[in-house]
Amino acid sequence: MNLRTLLLGTCSAALLAGFANAETLTIATVNNGDMIRMQGLTEDFTTKNPDIQLEWVTLEENVLRERVTTDIATKGGQYDIVTIGNYEVPIWAKQGWLVALDGLGDNYDVDDLLPAIRGGLSVDGKLYAAPFYGESAMIMYRKDLFEKAGLKMPDSPTWEFIGDAARKITDRSADINGICLRGKAGWGENMAFLSALNNSFGGRWFDEKWQPQFDQPEWKASLQFYVDLMKDAGPQGASSNGFNENLTLFQQGKCGMWIDATVAASFVSNPKDSTVADKVGYAIFPDTGNGNHGHWLWSWNLAIPASSTKAEAAQKFIAWATGKGYTELVASKEGWANVPPGTRTSLYKNAEYEKAAPFAAPTLAAMDAADITKPSVKPVPYTGGQFVAIPEFQGLGTTVGQLFSAVLAGQSSVDDALAQAQTTAVREMTRAGYIK
Repeated sequence: MNLRTLLLGTCSAALLAGFANAETLTIATVNNGDMIRMQGLTEDFTTKNPDIQLEWVTLEENVLRERVTTDIATKGGQYDIVTIGNYEVPIWAKQGWLVALDGLGDNYDVDDLLPAIRGGLSVDGKLYAAPFYGESAMIMYRKDLFEKAGLKMPDSPTWEFIGDAARKITDRSADINGICLRGKAGWGENMAFLSALNNSFGGRWFDEKWQPQFDQPEWKASLQFYVDLMKDAGPQGASSNGFNENLTLFQQGKCGMWIDATVAASFVSNPKDSTVADKVGYAIFPDTGNGNHGHWLWSWNLAIPASSTKAEAAQKFIAWATGKGYTELVASKEGWANVPPGTRTSLYKNAEYEKAAPFAAPTLAAMDAADITKPSVKPVPYTGGQFVAIPEFQGLGTTVGQLFSAVLAGQSSVDDALAQAQTTAVREMTRAGYIK
């Protein structure tokens, strides 16, 4: 055996030993554009951390929520890092299901996180999840179609204006729908939009005594408005459309307006993916003249289940994926307009980002306008803008979402769906002990 062979053998053995000793983190995440982009950039992390390997489980939003909730509640230990929202974080942290993120490193700069986002991810002053991106909701609209129809988007549009404009710019012969809105059933799908819509109509999920409010005029008005608008100006099959489906329609030039998460702005304005990238304008979420713009506030976050045995390695990855360095990495590869938005104060003070992202100011304005402690103009016993921050909401919201999606599909009426929603909500809230 010569020296070269001996050295090669030694190196190969060392390499194999390294792989054998490497920890593998199993990461459950959602199949949206920002998360897919992150997976494509993780070589930067594994190169810097050769002792850590990554295994991805990428799922549709509703499926992700179901599987992660089941695993974490039963302490199954299937995942080392989970992608969850600011709805789950405080509830699960209080249950002892999440690891406090106290090992993100000295360079992480937790004080740079936007206060509203950080506050929603903390319990008793401890951070239990790190935000990958944050969002509110706003209007994305086709400036060219508005100009052609002789319309001008107001600084603070009302739903009456939006309904009229959507019908005017609808052109079925050209396959242009005046508006695209979520219809797919799910507490985080159609009910995210419909809850914010109802907030802006002056409604609420529950009164101060936790009595469900689906029998009140605000829910009837908001749901009827939505169903009529989608019938007149929405796409076919809208009851199956969630965020991703509507994103595709808008990028293909088939939506005159889309009212959804602010995070979509970088995708609809990216000429690599969007055929209408240079034609998009932005405006605040509509109201009914009452000053309530829905109070949508959401973040997708990375958290560590208490059942994971790899918390130290998991915190290294989370620090990489949600830190300032990752933002700079995306900017270098994809441009500043495509960095994850809505989590750090420093991003909105960055001149390069402001120049590259025409949606930066509207996004920050929408997030600043969201007050999840006062989602309705009426008093409520809960917090949460497009959701209600109680454990029971996940199941109840999904059930109500199925009822309302059926209306959009023509399988039920507004009145029947609201009556069933009221009966279901009263039963579940009574069973859970909220209603005495």
